Amino acid sequence: MLFKSSMFDTKITRLLNIKYPILGGAMMSISKAEFVAAISNAGALGILTSAIYQTAEEFSAAIDLIQATTDKPFAVNINLFPSMRPVDNEVYVGIMIEKGVKIVETSGHAAPEKLSKMFKQAGMIWLHKCVGVRYAKKAESLGADAITVVGYENGGATGKLDIGTLVLIPTVVDAVNIPVTGGGGIADGRGLVSVLAAGADAAIIGSRLMMTKECPIHNDLKHAFVKASELDTTLVMRSIGSTHRVWNNQAAKNCMEAEQNGASFEQLLPIIAGDNARRMFAEGDLTAGLVSLSQSVGLAHDIPSVKELLDRIMQQAQQSVQRLNGQLLSH
Repeated sequence: MLFKSSMFDTKITRLLNIKYPILGGAMMSISKAEFVAAISNAGALGILTSAIYQTAEEFSAAIDLIQATTDKPFAVNINLFPSMRPVDNEVYVGIMIEKGVKIVETSGHAAPEKLSKMFKQAGMIWLHKCVGVRYAKKAESLGADAITVVGYENGGATGKLDIGTLVLIPTVVDAVNIPVTGGGGIADGRGLVSVLAAGADAAIIGSRLMMTKECPIHNDLKHAFVKASELDTTLVMRSIGSTHRVWNNQAAKNCMEAEQNGASFEQLLPIIAGDNARRMFAEGDLTAGLVSLSQSVGLAHDIPSVKELLDRIMQQAQQSVQRLNGQLLSH
């Protein structure tokens, strides 16, 4: 079946000048330059995770590499959450402006008032990723061009509100006057159509992209995820106010047990430290640390290239729309 891109021409595809209404979720230690460029080249919006890079020189080199390997739009994520290894976001935004980066995504509960002025003065398109109506309206008031929200099914930080994707999206769509991207558990074309039907103009996909050839994590981890089901995630770190959905491996079980025993942040740190996850990604040690993972892992059964995956998602989305039209017309 020939894919018809005009069927999925939305406010987000027009705003960002992308072929598909899909954003690749910015993932810590994973969304590096080469992977981001592969996502953008495949027709979606690749988003570089700036917090991966601990020096301005490394960050600058990553942007150079993306610009050398794709002529398609890409974005840079600026993380507003507290970090064990914080970077100076103002310096990083300055580098983005100098390099001519056109799209910036911020993620965090509080919209960045000072940074937002820098974005607008530089003429950047500003996307703000948050977890609910209050935060979305605040970002809109500061000049955000679009909002991204992810529901409770998602991998990584789930926020404090515990609202599912198909309730969260229309709630935010009804509350703001700018385009909304929605995600949380989206792994195929059926999920994309669900998000669009709920009022969003694009979907954000993270976990499914981890199971692609270009994703920079160990193949043993990819194969373990392909074998996993929708039951193989769990929530950790709620006791310290930082709830995350992760793969239910031994590290996650250790974390839950420690939390049940009243462990402090300092006591949890040896389990939850990012260095453990980075060791998993590099060496394939499946028990080393926590890895963010969506319930949508149960919908992933192979390891295609990024382009193969995104083309398949769009074809399935088209088929889903045609199936719905057929059902409606038959009554």
